[in-house]
Amino acid sequence: ARLVESGGGSVQPGGPLRLSCAAAKYTGSSYSVGWFRQPPGEAREAREGVAVINSVGDTGYAASVKGRFTISEDSSKNTLYLQMNSLKPEDSAIYYCAARTGLRLTRQQWEYDDWGQGTQVTVSS
Repeated sequence: ARLVESGGGSVQPGGPLRLSCAAAKYTGSSYSVGWFRQPPGEAREAREGVAVINSVGDTGYAASVKGRFTISEDSSKNTLYLQMNSLKPEDSAIYYCAARTGLRLTRQQWEYDDWGQGTQVTVSS
């Protein structure tokens, strides 16, 4: 599957931002998709699973974003979203969407097979 993120940019602390990920048909009845982030200058190993959702609508979030970020999916448009509210400077990172087969919710990056190119989010005053 080809994944293309959009919606990144610069925002002031406390502001909102919505990321989108167009998936060139990640099909099947059993899959999971998610958002990961990698802080600037950090290696890929530092990539953190932020939010995940599976094809039956179960969701999972990192503790650092729970209550502020919401992951959703519009299967009719093959698009994944991440609504980010109350953004903090520490949320600044390159955000990636990723996909895998299977329903098990996991935020471990090594379990995901397909990745987008990433979109930069900068939270700064």
